[in-house]
Amino acid sequence: METKPTSLPPQQQDQQPGLETEMTPQPEYIRATYKGSGKLAGKVALITGGDSGIGRSVAVHFAREGADVAITYLPDEEQDAYDTRQLIEQEGRRCLTLPGDLREASFCQEIVERTVQELGGLNVLVNNAAEQFVSQDVTEIPDQQWLDTFQVNFFSFVRVTRAALAHLKEGDSIINTSSINAYRGNQQLVDYTSTKGAITAYTRSIAQQLAEKKIRVNSVAPGPIWTPLIPATFPPEKVASFGKDTTMKRPGQPSEVGPCYVFLASDDASYITGQALHPNGGEVLNT
Repeated sequence: METKPTSLPPQQQDQQPGLETEMTPQPEYIRATYKGSGKLAGKVALITGGDSGIGRSVAVHFAREGADVAITYLPDEEQDAYDTRQLIEQEGRRCLTLPGDLREASFCQEIVERTVQELGGLNVLVNNAAEQFVSQDVTEIPDQQWLDTFQVNFFSFVRVTRAALAHLKEGDSIINTSSINAYRGNQQLVDYTSTKGAITAYTRSIAQQLAEKKIRVNSVAPGPIWTPLIPATFPPEKVASFGKDTTMKRPGQPSEVGPCYVFLASDDASYITGQALHPNGGEVLNT
C-alpha cells in the first residue's frame, strides 16, 4: 500500500475556495495503481467544483472508468480547471469546462443544458462545490456570509438537481458531497456545517421521492481531506496539524475519496439509495 503524508508544512492561501496549484505537497487525486474497469463506460457526468480537491479526484476517477465529464469552477480557478481537463483527456475521455458562479440560478440551469448539448446526455450528477469560513462566535457571522454559504453549498445543489432531473432516467444517479461535520458539528464552521446538515437531510428525502423513477441519490461525507479548502480556511499552524486527530493520525487524500463516488455512481451500488459513505480516517458516527 502506498504511504500517505502524515503531516503538512504550515501554509495559507488568501482566497476562497483555494487553488490546488499553490498547495504543498500537491494532493494525490488518484492512486498510480488505480485500474479502471469500465464501470462508467458510456456515461456522462457533471461535477460542480470539479477543478480541484475531491472534485478533481472524482472527475479523473470517472474518466478512468469510461465517463465523459463536465466540471464547473470559478473563473479564478482557471489553471486548476485546465489541469483537470488535461488529466481527463489523458484518460481518453471528453471534458467540458464550465466557469461561472453557482450562486446564480441561471448558471445552475445553464451548466446542465450545456452538458447535455455538448456531451450528449447526463447520467451522473455530483453536487460537490463548497466554500467555508472560520468564525469563533456565531453572533458575528454576518447575514451575507450565511446567505453566500447556503447559496453555494446548498441551494446550488437544489437548483442543479432540479435542472438535471429533466434529463436523468432509470439507472442514473445523484451524489451529494456532505461532510463529517454534518454528523458531529464543528464549532468553528457553523454556517458551513449547517449547509452540510441540510445536504444530508435533502439527500435522504429526495432519495425516497426519486426511488419510483429508479434514480438513486446518495452522499459522501468526508473527514479531513487535503484539498484547497484547507489552506484557504485555516491558519498555518492548524494546517500543519490537520488530520492528526483522526484514528489514522493523518489527513486523507482526495484519491481515498474519489472511489466512493465511483461505487455510488456504478451498478455496484444498485441497491443503495439515501445513504452516506464515510471516508474519514476511522471516526465512528451515529448516522
